[in-house]
Amino acid sequence: MLSVGLTGGIGAGKSEVSRLLASYGAVVVDSDKIAREVVEPGTPGLAAVVAEFGPGVLTPEGALDRPALGAIVFADPGRLAALNAIVHPLVRERSAQLEAAAGPDAVLVHDVPLLAENGLAPLYDLVIVIDASTETRLDRLVGLRGMTPDEARARMAAQATREARLAIADVVIENDGSRGELEARVREVWAGLLE
Repeated sequence: MLSVGLTGGIGAGKSEVSRLLASYGAVVVDSDKIAREVVEPGTPGLAAVVAEFGPGVLTPEGALDRPALGAIVFADPGRLAALNAIVHPLVRERSAQLEAAAGPDAVLVHDVPLLAENGLAPLYDLVIVIDASTETRLDRLVGLRGMTPDEARARMAAQATREARLAIADVVIENDGSRGELEARVREVWAGLLE
């Protein structure tokens, strides 16, 4: 089994690369998806988040109000650390379960947004970093995700620097160009992983 860490700053295109790798046959363990699962209504994770941040982080239906929680944690590094202390152990536990279920010949891609921030590079055989310029990322966050420029900059500032991510990369996939250019580069990387 080849264990690959996949990361990139918000708006760099990591999720698209993850989807492409999955379409080629990679077993993808998506930390963002798992992070949502572990705080679904009725889970111990959601109960712990509410205990820490109060009922104001719930929607009227009892689900996690992500924008309300985001407004708290992305404005205060201490509160972000408190949230991470709840969610990250739950994500690691679920990821380990998915990894154990993958076959011995699998290319296991761990889609980890905060890989650099949490010093996780040594856990993987190889680290792939999706990179895009600050301007490209900002344009995507505002244009595609509907964030204000200030919200987008705050999210970007809460993550590792571009230089810190590139410093841990074994492979870099540049994503400032077209979708076709991205697909061609991901196919090339996939072929390398199979070797």
